[in-house]
Amino acid sequence: MTAIAWLLLGAMLVFDTASHLMLKASSARAHADTRDMHFIRRLFRVPIFWVAIAAFLGMMVVWIGFYSVVGLAQGVMMGCITIAGVMIGGRLFFNERITPMRALAAVLIGVGVVLVGWERG
Repeated sequence: MTAIAWLLLGAMLVFDTASHLMLKASSARAHADTRDMHFIRRLFRVPIFWVAIAAFLGMMVVWIGFYSVVGLAQGVMMGCITIAGVMIGGRLFFNERITPMRALAAVLIGVGVVLVGWERG
């Protein structure tokens, strides 16, 4: 994989992780029961929600760039690294638990991404 592909993968990791964490933070700031129909209205009033939406849009642009330099099958498999980023971010910012099985899964995903990225075919 080229240096630009690795750079785009890193950008994808940042955008995807940030967008998911900001969406969770905005949801918590909307205060209330998510089953309440007014929750969406309250969510729209939380500024970080709109930053999360912008991050999702940025991620989409980065995905398009990434797919333009790697094949679809390879890109989808490599994009799985964002799962580990969101899990680590959840731990750092929301004090969510990382169980041994989740940690193992994240390590295996990381190893898989490296192996797929290393492939020259």
